[in-house]
Amino acid sequence: MGQPGPEKRSIRRVPLDLPISVKFVDNGKREVAGHTRDVSARGVFMYLDTEVRVGAAIEFVMTLPREITLSEPVRVRCSGIVRRVEKTGREQGVAVSINKYDFIDEE
Repeated sequence: MGQPGPEKRSIRRVPLDLPISVKFVDNGKREVAGHTRDVSARGVFMYLDTEVRVGAAIEFVMTLPREITLSEPVRVRCSGIVRRVEKTGREQGVAVSINKYDFIDEE
């Protein structure tokens, strides 16, 4: 196997295993649950128990923990595009670029 090349990402990824709720915008907004592997300001790598196609538009909600926010946990709603899919047995590894995000008020 070849040696890994230099890191090309300019944004630091944080390894986080967080529950995530995903809606597929193109497909009648069906909703599935999954979990993250890592998170950055521009993207998320997540695992889902469903087939996903590259180019799919999705929305997802996750709660960033105190370790990241340095205060109270914060719920974030994001929209993005699936950039890569990896078959990992039963789950699909899904790389998503984030186009937009909003903080959700807990009222």
